[in-house]
Amino acid sequence: MRYELGQVNRLGNRSSNQDRFGVIESDEGVLLVLGDGMGGLAFGEVAAQTLVDEARRVYRAGSRPFKEPQQFLREVLMRSHHAINAFGRSQQPPVTPGTTGVLCLLQGNQAIWAHVGDSRLYIYQQGLPIYRTTDHSYVEKLYQNGQISRSEQDSHPMRNRITECLGVRDDEPTITISKPVTLKPGDILLLCSDGLWGPLDDALMGSMLLTDGDLEQALYNMAEKAEQISYPRSDNISAVALRFISSEGQQTDSSGQDAKRSPAKSEDDGIESAIAQIERVMREYEKEIDR
Repeated sequence: MRYELGQVNRLGNRSSNQDRFGVIESDEGVLLVLGDGMGGLAFGEVAAQTLVDEARRVYRAGSRPFKEPQQFLREVLMRSHHAINAFGRSQQPPVTPGTTGVLCLLQGNQAIWAHVGDSRLYIYQQGLPIYRTTDHSYVEKLYQNGQISRSEQDSHPMRNRITECLGVRDDEPTITISKPVTLKPGDILLLCSDGLWGPLDDALMGSMLLTDGDLEQALYNMAEKAEQISYPRSDNISAVALRFISSEGQQTDSSGQDAKRSPAKSEDDGIESAIAQIERVMREYEKEIDR
């Protein structure tokens, strides 16, 4: 399997950085993981690091490639949840640290992911946001219930309140796990904290991933722009991204495009073609995710 990686982490206008992420690679695939420690509680950074450490430990100890990837993802998140709570109980006095969590397992050309909270996973194809996770948050529930519009979510006074997390309470969190999705050459997986996606809309992030050179540079530019937009209240900003190039044995360039030049098209033809492409890609991913 061939892929390109990028990652970024910025403090923002905070006194401490409670975001943590990791990339765990092996011959059988790669695991991406990201946690955003809850800043209103003590030891949020420890909770986020616990998630990364547990993900690495369970992945390394497992029999790869995983035949039941959904069970593997659930095990990582639940072990992290219990380990965070155990750490909190061990402190004097006891504390209740917590973190969001999102992780994605890639084996061959098959991606599967899980999340708790409002750290997100996106799939981008040629700059188009084909998919993103649905936040476990108060404003997302209001939107899903038709009580507020999508635009009202950004300015809602409780936009930072999440409804699910790892740690904090003994009850098991609600975990959302996807079905396996087949990636195409050039597809980008992006995991990020709300410090990145909060100030930037999905389309802008896609255009920057498409036009700003390699992934490392693109993520740096995105994080810098997010920090500038939200100054002087910028949150910690973290992201890790993977551009899928090919499964083992395939030969293709990083964009997944044919190197031959296409005949020139009129502006109207280009627009119609782009619309048709977007609709086709959306149908394909809906079939993958819903099956």
